[in-house]
Order: sequence, then C-alpha cells, then structure tokens
Amino acid sequence: MMFASIGGRMLLLVGLVILLNMVGMVAFYASSQERSILAHNEASMGDMAEAVSRGLQAVMMGGYADIAQAYAGGLKKVQAMEDFRIVRVDGTEAFQDNKTIQAVNNRLGEETFPPRGEEQEIAVLARDDPNLVSAVREKKKMLFRQGEGKSETLTFLLPILAEKPCYRCHGQKDPVRGVLKLTTSLASVQAAIQASRSRALLILGGSILGSLLLIGLLFRFSLVRPIKRVTEAMVDAARGNFTQQVPVVGLRELAEMAESFNSMSQKVVKSHSYLTEEQNKLATIILSAQEAIVVTNAAGEVVMVNPSAERILDKSEEELVQGGFLSVVDDPDYVRSFIEHGGVEMPDTLVYRNRVLNFYAATIRNKQGEPIGSAALIRDVTEEKRLEEELRIMSYTDKLTGLYNRRRMEELLEKEYGRAQRYGLPLSVLFFDVDHFKKFNDTYGHDLGDKVLEMIGRVAKGHFRNLDYCCRYGGEEFCIVLPSTKEEDAFMAADRFRQRLSETDIQGLRVTCSIGVVTLPGAVCESWEEFLKLADNALYEAKRQGRNRVLSWQPGMVAKKV
Repeated sequence: MMFASIGGRMLLLVGLVILLNMVGMVAFYASSQERSILAHNEASMGDMAEAVSRGLQAVMMGGYADIAQAYAGGLKKVQAMEDFRIVRVDGTEAFQDNKTIQAVNNRLGEETFPPRGEEQEIAVLARDDPNLVSAVREKKKMLFRQGEGKSETLTFLLPILAEKPCYRCHGQKDPVRGVLKLTTSLASVQAAIQASRSRALLILGGSILGSLLLIGLLFRFSLVRPIKRVTEAMVDAARGNFTQQVPVVGLRELAEMAESFNSMSQKVVKSHSYLTEEQNKLATIILSAQEAIVVTNAAGEVVMVNPSAERILDKSEEELVQGGFLSVVDDPDYVRSFIEHGGVEMPDTLVYRNRVLNFYAATIRNKQGEPIGSAALIRDVTEEKRLEEELRIMSYTDKLTGLYNRRRMEELLEKEYGRAQRYGLPLSVLFFDVDHFKKFNDTYGHDLGDKVLEMIGRVAKGHFRNLDYCCRYGGEEFCIVLPSTKEEDAFMAADRFRQRLSETDIQGLRVTCSIGVVTLPGAVCESWEEFLKLADNALYEAKRQGRNRVLSWQPGMVAKKV
C-alpha cells in the first residue's frame, strides 16, 4: 500500500524518471564499451591474420612448400585460435592432397616436388559460400561471426594474392592463390563485455537507491506531513458533516486547498438541495410518461419501472425486476445486441404480445466513460403502424377500382424492367382500354361508367396471378405487368381476360376492350417508358383493326388516333 499515498506515488514517479535517465546513460556507456571491446578484438585478430599471411607468403615464395605446410599446422595449435586453415578458392583445404603438386610439376616439366604418400580432400567451405566468394572476387579481407553466447566465434577470410615469384610455379591465370581461414573464440571478449555490464549495473543500482533515499526524505518532511494533516480534516467532512471547516494551515498551496474545500462544502449543501428537487421532477416525468421506461443500475439490476411499462409489456414490476433487463421483451439476445451495437443496423420495431413496439435501449455512461446503468424506452406504435399501412395502401391504390394507381404502376414497371434487363428474364405488359367508353358515358351516364371501371378492377384481380400487377393507368386505360412471362403466355392470358370481360353483364349491358401486348426480350426499347409506349402502340393498332381484340407489338406499329 506504499504507493497508495501521494508521497509514495510522487516518490515512484520521480524514481521512474531517475531510473529512465540513468538506464539510458548506463546503456549508452555499456554499449560504447562493448563496441570498443569488439572493435579492439577484431583489430587485434586482423593484425594477427595479416602477420600470418605475410609469414606464409614469405615461406611459399622461398619455395619451401613443405615448410609452409608445417607452418600452417603449427598455427593450428596456437591457444587463441579455434581453427586455422589454408583454403583453395574452391573451398577445399590446401596441403592435404596432390592436386597442386601435380599441377606445379606438370607446369615445370619435372617432378620438382614429390607427391604425398597419403592424401585426402577436405571441404572447409562450400564453393558458393558468400563470404568466400566475396573474399576471392573483391580481393579483400572478410570477417563474420558464428554461434551464440560462449560458443560464438569470429572468422577472418584473408585472400592470398599471387605475386611475381609465384608465376613460375602457378602461372598468372589466378590472381588469388588461396584464402587464409582464421577462426578465434569470442569467449574472452564476451567475458569482458559481461564484466563491463556488471560494473554498469552496480553503478546504476547504487545511484538509484541513493537518489530515492534523498528524495524520499525531502518529500516526507516538506510535503507529505502537511498534506496528511489537511487530509485528516477533509476525511471528517467526507463522512457527512458538510458544515465542518478545514483549518487553513501550512504552505500557501495547502492553505489554498483548505480554503477551496471550505467553499466546496458550502456549494455541496446547495447542490444537494437542488438535485433533490430535480430528482423529484424527473421521477414525476418518468412515472407519468406514456412510453414504457425501464432503468437499471451499474450492476444491471432493474431499479425503476414506470406504470406505462407494466401496461405496454403486460408484466408487473416484480416480473420485470426478477426477469432482468435483458428479458424486458422476452428476447435477451436482441436486447444485448441492440445495446452492444448502439442500435446501428438493428431493427427498432418488433411485435410483442400482439403489439407493435418501437424499442430503444442504451448503456448510460458518466463523463469518464464508465457504465452507470442502462435504460430502455419502449413505445406502443400498434395504432400508428395500422394507420401507416392504411395510408400506404391508399397512396398506392386507385380508390374506384381497387387496383394499383399510376404512380405505383410506374415504380413497379421500372423495377421489373431493370430486373429483366439485368438477368435476361422475360417480362410482358398488357395495355388496354374500354372500347367506346366515352360514348358509353355519354349514353348511360358517368355513374354506370364508374360501375364498368369497378367491374374491370374485380375481373382483373380475379383473372391474373398474385405475382402480376394490375394497375389503372388513368380514365378507362389499364396496364397489367406480368413478370417472368413469355409473349405467347401473355397473349393467351390477355385474350382469355378479353373474353371473360365481354361475357360479364352490367345491368344488362356488356363492354369490350382492346389490348396491346409487348414482351422482353424482343421489344426494341431503351427504357421502361419506351417499353410501355410500345404496348400503347399495339393497343392503338388493335383499335384500328376493329377493337375487341388482342395484338402483340410488331416493329412499325405507331400510335394513331382512332
């Protein structure tokens, strides 16, 4: 609990700042030391490799190949070396077989150097080893590390260049005669680096402890004790005694703190009175609201249910409290998802116990973003939805015939035309009107004319399929949209409808109609308006040919007044 106090936390904060600064400095120092040790080691081993190379070249140019072999073997026993080899440019070890001896003897034309009695081919490096290839191609020293920890090694590859004294035995073809491979252990280097790190850590630990001790004493006597005296007085006030006044003592900042607390306690008394008054107002609004309101606390327990919630949800307050907030509409998954997604892309209208409800729920959070409860607001919109549906039907329906009106017909035809074009589906339209309807109205009156239009609406509804759209275009003109219907099927349906209409008796009178049919595919048009116009052209051609008939659209049909 040391860091629960202000003094402890300030000490922790200052300690962290000091720790970060010192760690940075120590890390920089240790890193510099490590780089210096490694660089010094690499330089020393590089000098050794150069010296070995010069010594070996001196022996070889003197013509003492057997001594060179013994020289190389002796170097392998040096304590600082893990491995020392003279490698040909193909990666095999030199002085282990007779390849070079035979090549030199053949070049000199005599057996100047006797062959070895025993020979073996030892592959030290792969022919395509990138370090070997670079050393030979670029004629410069290469170094690389291998292994980890105590087993880490440093390897030098130093090319042996051909010089004039070498040309007699080896020729001038290859500028690089071979490569010195010298491998040393980095164990001593790692030990030196570890010792450097240990010293750095000791320095770091001592510095931090000393700094923290001094800072802790400073905080304790100059800050913590005065604050503690003020805090004890404030705790007494926090227990409910808002009239208590904190003594104004200590340093200027602490005195200002005490004065602020005294002022705050007076304001708290006034605010408490105001909040009580506002709470009463809010409770009055919630309890008298027509919408159902259910509220929970931070633990998710239902703590408030207004009378409208009991009425709309058909549950008592006890049932709502026991069932829990998630079961308020008997669908916990829905309520949980609604809250988690904030209502986004969630249906806010649902059917519950033969009622249509508008539902909204949310988690209430404080300024810090912490949940302090949840609330649900539920409205009974059953009557509203019924009226909306009636209005929707009225806006789409022709009052006289009960068929879709022209606006709805245009929406449906545009939709079906687009679907037929996208998916290559057939689509047919029947466009018809009542033969001599104006003359019929003039002779028998508009009342009987309205009865004729009503009769056409009933016959159309009873004749065509449920998936067909029967519409009144205007006046005595009608349109039937037949989705997924080919021309021959549309023509047959139209002709049966025409016959059925002509057989229907209206107060002893009979009426006939002329029908134009157009179908996709086959119709030549760029839009649904042009498609409908083609059906109108076929209708006028049917009227021109004598009425009371069905005609399918053909190219060349043009609407002409009849």
